[in-house]
Amino acid sequence: MAFDFKKMSVLVVEDTLPMRKLLVSLFQTMGVGKLLATDNGERGFEIFRKESPDIVIADWHMMPVNGIELTREIRRNIMSPNRLVPVILVTGYSALSRVGQARDAGVTEFMVKPFSANDLAKRLAYVINKPRDFIDCVTYFGPDRRRRRTGDFRGPLRRSEDAREEAMRAAGASSLSSGKG
Repeated sequence: MAFDFKKMSVLVVEDTLPMRKLLVSLFQTMGVGKLLATDNGERGFEIFRKESPDIVIADWHMMPVNGIELTREIRRNIMSPNRLVPVILVTGYSALSRVGQARDAGVTEFMVKPFSANDLAKRLAYVINKPRDFIDCVTYFGPDRRRRRTGDFRGPLRRSEDAREEAMRAAGASSLSSGKG
């Protein structure tokens, strides 16, 4: 399906000039209407606050503020104009621990370099067509980290906290039935 990106604004935060130019060129080719670009997360957050782009694409490794720190600022800073903005993190590292770290920082999508124009277009289409629910709790704010929605779950408990709560309920019920309450 072809997308019309001309009403969309994208912020590219990439410290390597050739990669930044490539990303901007790819977005221009896709017809993105407004492109913003900078070379580090600190400046990226300043631009984000002023322009409130529809999507942010950021490199992981930058100085003085990297893509993970930028994502945390977008998600947690009270000055953030849109804490729900999709953030696509690009990196040359694909280790599962890195993916987990990015996910836990609030990154929406993770893309490993090198990637094709088609890969980038698919990510954009995905964040537009399938926006993720956001979770807001004491220790995390960001896209729902549970990506798989399988219908085969048959048990009452989905998380370790559920198990603790269930055990406490069971302990309370057993003390009441034995007359120890």
